Amino acid sequence: MKTVSTSKSHGGIQGVYSHASEACACDMTFAVFVPPQAKDGPVPVLWYLSGLTCTHANVMDKGEYRRLAAELGLMIVCPDTSPRGEGIPDEKDNWQFGSGAGFYVDATQAPFAKNYRMYSYVIEELPALIAANFPADMSRQSITGHSMGGHGALTIALKNPERFKSCSAFAPIAQPSTAGWSKPALEKYLGTDEAAWRAYDTTLLIEDGKRFPEFLADQGTSDGFLQEGLRPWLLEDACKKAGIGLTLRMQDGYDHSYNFISTFMDDHLRWHAARLG
Repeated sequence: MKTVSTSKSHGGIQGVYSHASEACACDMTFAVFVPPQAKDGPVPVLWYLSGLTCTHANVMDKGEYRRLAAELGLMIVCPDTSPRGEGIPDEKDNWQFGSGAGFYVDATQAPFAKNYRMYSYVIEELPALIAANFPADMSRQSITGHSMGGHGALTIALKNPERFKSCSAFAPIAQPSTAGWSKPALEKYLGTDEAAWRAYDTTLLIEDGKRFPEFLADQGTSDGFLQEGLRPWLLEDACKKAGIGLTLRMQDGYDHSYNFISTFMDDHLRWHAARLG
């Protein structure tokens, strides 16, 4: 692991790091905020998964999480959204696929299967790296994310309920297997058999019996992707049928941007902190 940069903030340290990833077969970059409480021992971890076109840096620069994370004693880990670099298969003219659009799946189709293994990266490789190199209490982990990252957070929590104490999302893609901006990506990564897509679709995972105690989701009513891409009512319906607790907050006038995310970031941090103990 290499340290790209570190900077003191609110008594803690905001760092950016890189490493050679076995899962993604390339160098990967990620960000970690270590709160001041880590001087006295391991602290709980909140994973933040970013959305389409983002890197580790978007939430780090615009998410406004450090002040309260420092107050609450939360470590914030921000992975990248896809493999990157020379030789990585990509569609440079398609912002909904390839670089910046890994969708937190393990691809099975050539030529993407070698590198696009973001599910394994986020659930296996990067946690092992965090545990080995940072003062993280890995018995206390929670997860959140935005849009594509909200989809990632929800599906990862449903498939690993023993790992995470809580899960929330900002404007998540509720049913990626039928949304116009995600269905083509799932087909390219996972093949044409739609049965394989179910493992990465929140509503279908719930339909297939996966469970998590409760979710918190915020969604802006002026989000341009609301009707065609996000469709939180599908998540609401799936949770209701399964008896999963869902607090879905429709936030009047907010869009899909980090202005929306940063407005409600404090609420999510406090919600997770209460469940992390």
